[in-house]
Amino acid sequence: MDTLWDNIEKLSAVCRAAGAHLPDEELKALQVGKVAEEAGEAMHALHGLKGLTTCGDNHAWSEVQNDLVGAVIAALLAMHYIDPTGARTTFDLILHRRTRSGREAAGAV
Repeated sequence: MDTLWDNIEKLSAVCRAAGAHLPDEELKALQVGKVAEEAGEAMHALHGLKGLTTCGDNHAWSEVQNDLVGAVIAALLAMHYIDPTGARTTFDLILHRRTRSGREAAGAV
């Protein structure tokens, strides 16, 4: 069974092939922008869920979740674009550091 990172690597290969005509630094920047786009779509779905859109869109929590997963995938792809061989390790280190500090803060309360 493929792991999350195996799937990210496969998707990265497809996306890089589609953007082969662009310089590597531009592909990285565009992928970071994709993270913001996906997060914006989650926010739009949330606004629709709360009846705050002017276009009358109705949304459900499942749409918000779908767009959040899109943002996560886009972020992992961006990390893989930036460092194809070290993205997994970098992610694990950052995740550990961020969750450790959160656990320590929770224990101090």
